Amino acid sequence: MKEHQIQVRVRYSETDQMGVVYHGNYLPYFEIGRVEWLRNQGVSYKSLEENGVGLPIVSLTLNYKKPARYDDLLTVKTILREQKSVKISYDCEIYNEQNELLTTGHFLLVFVDLKTGRPTPPPDHILRILDEIEHA
Repeated sequence: MKEHQIQVRVRYSETDQMGVVYHGNYLPYFEIGRVEWLRNQGVSYKSLEENGVGLPIVSLTLNYKKPARYDDLLTVKTILREQKSVKISYDCEIYNEQNELLTTGHFLLVFVDLKTGRPTPPPDHILRILDEIEHA
């Protein structure tokens, strides 16, 4: 599955005095989307780390189109774009309950060996999953 969706409700603490989500709080929404995308494929970040592999973000681009507000039920859509060598990229979109596009993001992550801090190829089981997705 190249695409996964999850819903998250905006909490009061994530907003400013106007009831609008503070711009920095979109990053955790996108992280929830990426983590759950992986989990939906049968992989957890925790298991990656327990096996000595990290997956840090090395580049991100965000575009704010409309504000999310307190108590909105948001849909976070995460789409696998590509996996090449040690890199994996995702596009993410956040929609409100009226299905209006609020925010988009593009994320580039790199598989790293947690002992050395150096880039490393994805584990074999991840490569198998990504190959199955690509050929589905």
